[in-house]
Amino acid sequence: MSDLFGSGGPLGGGMAGMLGGFQQQMADLQAEAERAEVEGSAGGGLVLVRMNGGQEVLSVKIDPKVAADVELLEDLVRAATNDAIRRAKEVVAEKLMGMAAGMGLPPGLFGG
Repeated sequence: MSDLFGSGGPLGGGMAGMLGGFQQQMADLQAEAERAEVEGSAGGGLVLVRMNGGQEVLSVKIDPKVAADVELLEDLVRAATNDAIRRAKEVVAEKLMGMAAGMGLPPGLFGG
């Protein structure tokens, strides 16, 4: 059976190369996004959560003013973490939209 996307197949003409290039661009984008760092905050900066684009928490900073109030602290940590996750997703979406635009794909293809 012939390769559909190869030079001898009916969908040839470099289709395999284009798909391979797209896969490499996606892998490069994922690696770049995972290296990006964002910071989420809550309570006017009383709690800061630093996260990478892979949504791994890198650090948490807590102002000693809120350390005594455990319930407030829990709420602020949750809110700061959610803020960081939202920002990390935005970074990835921006990179996807940039890649799509560079390839001539329609805006919003990757959820932007």
